[in-house]
Amino acid sequence: MTSQETSRHAPVDFSAQRMGASADAVLAIAITLLVIEIKRPEGDQLHSTHALAEFLWQEKASFLAFVLAFGVLWSVWRRHHMLIDNVDRLDRASASWHAPLLLFAAFLPFPTAMFGHAPGNELAVCLDALTVAGLFGSEAIVKEFAWRRATLAPGADPAQIRTSADGSAAVAVFFLASAILAWLTPWVWFAWFAAPLAAHFGGKLIARLRPPRRGSPLCSAVKIARRAESVG
Repeated sequence: MTSQETSRHAPVDFSAQRMGASADAVLAIAITLLVIEIKRPEGDQLHSTHALAEFLWQEKASFLAFVLAFGVLWSVWRRHHMLIDNVDRLDRASASWHAPLLLFAAFLPFPTAMFGHAPGNELAVCLDALTVAGLFGSEAIVKEFAWRRATLAPGADPAQIRTSADGSAAVAVFFLASAILAWLTPWVWFAWFAAPLAAHFGGKLIARLRPPRRGSPLCSAVKIARRAESVG
């Protein structure tokens, strides 16, 4: 086989650090856009303390929407950084799934603005929840491909990456369920504050429901642990 044929059949991989830098840029811009979408006081609203206080109270839902969306993007950024720190090279699939991940992140300021101005509107709540569900779902798939097929950094723990993927998948299901329930009551968004609990307990449930993949590093680790237990 010639060198050209060898390179043609070689697996395509991508630098995890460059992908991490791109994700950092998109998430930073998305967080900035969240602030821009908040309405500013103008004219008579700035003439007195009472008028300004009344304006701020009227816009309280926008501030709440900002805090919720900021928490979502911060959480995604933090966990993505942890993933990149544990990966040297990404395969084509894990790199490609960054596209919907960053797409949903960049789109989030739009439904956040609508939700902030109409927290009692079923469609606004549903669209916001669907966007967050898509964001966490894409994140879960990126991690799933990463622990299965990416080139991990020395000392990286595949089991930890898979656990993080399960947590992200649980949050995606949680927000998808809230998008459906929004048509029964738009105030379902109060439950969004419980997303960390969904990640913790839902992730554990998903981990219990699916067995380790045969031939995976995690499966080998489980076998070694079970052997050690039987010997002990």
